[in-house]
Amino acid sequence: MPFNFSFDQVLTISVTLFAVIDILGSIPIILNLYQRYGVVKAHKTTLFAGLLMILFLYFGRILLRLLGLDLHSFAIAGSIVIFLIGLEMILGHNIFKPDQTYSDVSIVPLAFPLISGAGVLTTLLSMKAEYADTNILIGILVNLVLVYVVLRLIPYLGRKLGDGGIAVLRRIFGIILIAIAVKIFKANTGLLH
Repeated sequence: MPFNFSFDQVLTISVTLFAVIDILGSIPIILNLYQRYGVVKAHKTTLFAGLLMILFLYFGRILLRLLGLDLHSFAIAGSIVIFLIGLEMILGHNIFKPDQTYSDVSIVPLAFPLISGAGVLTTLLSMKAEYADTNILIGILVNLVLVYVVLRLIPYLGRKLGDGGIAVLRRIFGIILIAIAVKIFKANTGLLH
């Protein structure tokens, strides 16, 4: 596709992706992971999330078709993972048990499904039908810069909020995350009217 830059499209795409990625709303979840594992690798998470978004933009429909899946099934699976993360935050119990030899949360659950989850990936596929690829790529890059900045600030935010502040935020956003998961689930099962 030729280079069809449009500032209006880039702005719309960037704002839409910002809302769907919701990196600011994910801060309590990221802080929770930071507290549990002691490190959040901003560069690794950002690169993997970006790679996943770009690959899904170009090959998502083909991949889902090869696997015999549809967008709704993919979104429902993502909503279940989001629901479990929210439940984990509220109850304070670890549902996701890391492999004893692998405690890096940079890819799972941070890059996927938290940053580039089912909602983001399905949004990208729907944008592809409406906007130029160039503008979608720029919108992705704008959001990746924001993601990287937030991830780099996580240790600072953790110190400023303290254990008590993190615990309160974790429970509040856990409920919000469960509500988002239920909404995605309902929308993709035809239960949302």
